[in-house]
Amino acid sequence: MNLLFIGDVVGNGGRDMLSKCLYDIKREYKIDITVINGENSAQGNGVTPQSYRELINLGADVVTTGNHAFRRQEAEELYEIEDRLLRPANYPEGVIGKGVYIIDMGACQVAVINLMGTLYLDSVENPFNYVDKLLEDIHTPNIFVDFHAEATSEKKAMGYYLEGRVTAVLGTHTHVQTADESILGGHTAYITDVGMTGAERSVLGVDKDIVIKKFLYHTPVKFSESEEAPFFNAVVVSFNEQSGKATNITRVIKR
Repeated sequence: MNLLFIGDVVGNGGRDMLSKCLYDIKREYKIDITVINGENSAQGNGVTPQSYRELINLGADVVTTGNHAFRRQEAEELYEIEDRLLRPANYPEGVIGKGVYIIDMGACQVAVINLMGTLYLDSVENPFNYVDKLLEDIHTPNIFVDFHAEATSEKKAMGYYLEGRVTAVLGTHTHVQTADESILGGHTAYITDVGMTGAERSVLGVDKDIVIKKFLYHTPVKFSESEEAPFFNAVVVSFNEQSGKATNITRVIKR
């Protein structure tokens, strides 16, 4: 089977790019399952009912998030009613929503886990300890982890920690696609960051001139989405649905 994982979709430009290319990409790579990180999919970041439903209508089977999961107040109702919208599983107990979704493919099941790192991000439960608890209750070998984290060291450590226990560990959050895709231990597909889908000539999707001004003068600025031409970042993971072993991971960039 082939799972397409699309890096952080940023605003209107990112969603427009999906509408233009997603159908053809799914056909080209013979995709069975599509997972999209949508935590920046709304204009101005976060996720809204409108941006979430657009991702689903475009072909997402699951939408993951990260530290911007609750950036928009209107998102809270979504986490109560939409099983396919995930927030990091290791948020503290009592937070609405959930961090795991099981896709029933008929002949097999595929689990998607959303986790968030702790280095340089919000204080949440230890993701290493927490994922052990999650795996105890997942009864399929096909397990894909969106690890939303800032530090490359934390992402690499998580990849090795889950080596042989999950099908893939796919890093998100830093919006720059890395060139370290690999199959760890002959079992687990890994990449430090899948990248983003949004304005290519930008700083992580934000208008570059605004970010440059911030670094030049260290004065408050209001970030806004870049209106430059978007590009598409993703990975395709091929896996054996009987064993849960990844057989290949391919980076995808479309302009």
